[in-house]
Amino acid sequence: MKNIRNFCIIAHIDHGKSTLADRMLEITNTVTTREMEAQVLDSMDLEKEKGITIKSHAVQMNYKKDGQEYVLNLLDTPGHVDFSYEVSRSIASSEGALLVVDATQGIQAQTISNLYLALEHDLTIIPVLNKIDMEAAEPEVVRDSVCELIGCDPDEVLMCSAKTGVGVKEILDAIVERIPAPVGDPDAPLQALIFDSVFNPFRGVIAYYKIEAGAIRKGQKVKFFNTGMEYTADEVGVMGFKLQPKNEISCGNVGYIISGIKSAVEVKVGDTITSADEPCEQAIAGFEEVKPMVFAGVYPVETDEYDQLKVSLEKLQLNDASLVFEPESSLALGFGFRCGFLGLLHLEIVQERLFREFNMDCITTVPNVSYKVYTTDGEILDVHNPSGLPEVTMIDHIEEPYIRAQIISKADFFGPIMKLCLDKRGTLVSQHYITTDRVELNFDIPLSEIVFDFYDKLKSISKGYASFDYHVTDYRNAALVKLDILLNGEQVDALSSLIHRDHAYDFGRRMCEKLKELIPRQQFDIAIQAAIGAKIIARETVRQVRKDVTAKCYGGDISRKRKLLEKQKKGKKRMRQVGQVEVPQSAFMAVLKL
Repeated sequence: MKNIRNFCIIAHIDHGKSTLADRMLEITNTVTTREMEAQVLDSMDLEKEKGITIKSHAVQMNYKKDGQEYVLNLLDTPGHVDFSYEVSRSIASSEGALLVVDATQGIQAQTISNLYLALEHDLTIIPVLNKIDMEAAEPEVVRDSVCELIGCDPDEVLMCSAKTGVGVKEILDAIVERIPAPVGDPDAPLQALIFDSVFNPFRGVIAYYKIEAGAIRKGQKVKFFNTGMEYTADEVGVMGFKLQPKNEISCGNVGYIISGIKSAVEVKVGDTITSADEPCEQAIAGFEEVKPMVFAGVYPVETDEYDQLKVSLEKLQLNDASLVFEPESSLALGFGFRCGFLGLLHLEIVQERLFREFNMDCITTVPNVSYKVYTTDGEILDVHNPSGLPEVTMIDHIEEPYIRAQIISKADFFGPIMKLCLDKRGTLVSQHYITTDRVELNFDIPLSEIVFDFYDKLKSISKGYASFDYHVTDYRNAALVKLDILLNGEQVDALSSLIHRDHAYDFGRRMCEKLKELIPRQQFDIAIQAAIGAKIIARETVRQVRKDVTAKCYGGDISRKRKLLEKQKKGKKRMRQVGQVEVPQSAFMAVLKL
């Protein structure tokens, strides 16, 4: 056990975590030259295309130092706020962390929040400056700010360039020297914490765990603590570049177990694996339950695919523990699920993964956050969905979630960022200069204002320099209204949204204009209206297509043509009463992008 080191790599987006992991795998010969590619651990197609890490990836490396063999378990983590849950799980399974800071950009918001996460778990922090080979790098300046943040000596900060491989060997040496070996009793009953799992169509559920006490052997009877289910460990092993079966995984190590679990519901991330014959006294304190921030309905395009969607979501939940869902139904879309996500990027990734990995075509409704509605009877309702809102007369007041946003930016962009936050109904809590040209701003902003386009706007007004991090603080009073979209007087519940009174008129008008472009023309006029209650606040009309009924009348009397046109007019009137307006899938998608 004294030769095992478990560590994770944490950093802000694009500071070079995955590239650093690549170099480590290369130096320790875990990956052959033939298998090597850029960001080798990012195995999903989506990760490669977007160039971001979505999942934490565990891999085991062997490293020789001073004639001793060391086993290094590396966990590469995502950098985006939406996947911070992955980071917290990796931190819970490690004893140390490499804090990677880009020498050209310095400390960013995610760097600080990840650091606090790691310090809460008493991890040993090794600060690393990356990208020192770039022209814009300022290693000395950034090193001083890192020392100030962590409170370490300048000699402790390691310099490297993950791209060229300079200084990576020193990092591996530092991991062996500075990070403590895992602690645990090898003779106690088995206790292992599940920190991730995946579904393999051929082998069932594969669970990844870290052993806190005891050991796990092939063929052993194991029990999952929370569900109480018992299984036989058909195969146990460690994660090299590929899964490597072993006969026994010892205490303090990280490994996987395959036990022929077919249903995705039986494995929970954060559960404890113990031995069935002599179970441990209590489960390991896992991670706190994740709180979804953004809610959206996910519905199958074909209504008979409901069961398939349910199975797909369960399998996806195995691999993405921050996804939560419950069944719901809607008039327009039939049966589907109300899903909770950590942010809009998370929602987009889940939707894309459903399509790619499970071949599911889904419609996603307008994302919104969860509100607390206080009724006149003194009840408190949690409302995620505009259709769940009680009658206006029944509502006493509505409260919405607020967040504390931390923005770090160059001082030049101070003004535009202030304006953006104030436009989003934010209030400034504090501001202070970290260095002469870097400023940190703290705002209280309603979560619903952040959900849509805040991050994109922040990036564009700050030329990509500002970094952003947030956590939910409390609920506060809000003046919210329900905005309905009507087509020919009929309400389309999938397009309803809860919105702040000040923004309702503007948003309603934009919705109507967008739908006018997207809804195909019919044989009759379609009125698109935005309404608050009974009051119409915006309207657009999709003009009818006129079919030429008089084409077959050549020559002859005008009354003949008139008769046909009259007949057509009557038909159109009737059609308008019974005709249904089809809203194409692309229209839903485009409106969601508003």
